[in-house]
Amino acid sequence: MPVLVVVLSLTVGGGLLAREMYLRPEAKAVDSGAVAPLTSVEPDDQPGSGQVEVTDDVAHHPQDEAVRPVIQAYFDSINNRNYDAWKKTVSVQRVQQKPSAESWAKDFRSTKDGSIMIYRIEPAAHGSLRVLLGFTSTQSKEDAPENLKSGCIHWRLVWPMVFQGGGFKIDTVDSTGRSPEGEAC
Repeated sequence: MPVLVVVLSLTVGGGLLAREMYLRPEAKAVDSGAVAPLTSVEPDDQPGSGQVEVTDDVAHHPQDEAVRPVIQAYFDSINNRNYDAWKKTVSVQRVQQKPSAESWAKDFRSTKDGSIMIYRIEPAAHGSLRVLLGFTSTQSKEDAPENLKSGCIHWRLVWPMVFQGGGFKIDTVDSTGRSPEGEAC
């Protein structure tokens, strides 16, 4: 009987400890239909800093240290026009969509990204992740997307990230969903 009491006590204590460890920090009240503005950067200073920032929720997420450096390297590669560095941050499938450095360089020739914020990291199927983020992109109007010809765009999107080659990589964006969403600055 005493062994049963000890085992039961340890089980309850372990469960409470695990709950505390995995309990998400209290989220700040936000209108569920909207995401807070990406940045308070003045129009002349767009796109803002190229440094990736995170919410408190992301900072406490167990995958933050695996995800944040990849996203930072992704934006650094675009801002520095470095195709080889970009290929290291994305999945094999995504590289296959942009297999040539020339095509990639043409797509990003005038792009500068900043005001980058990771809002959430969530688990997805097969050990992958979904990362909700926002950023500001500036580019010449000629290089802007066909459906949003603006020199400055605030983007909100969900990036799927898959585990490949020993780390997480940004995968192809599902074209069936609402992501990405953009609006002129």
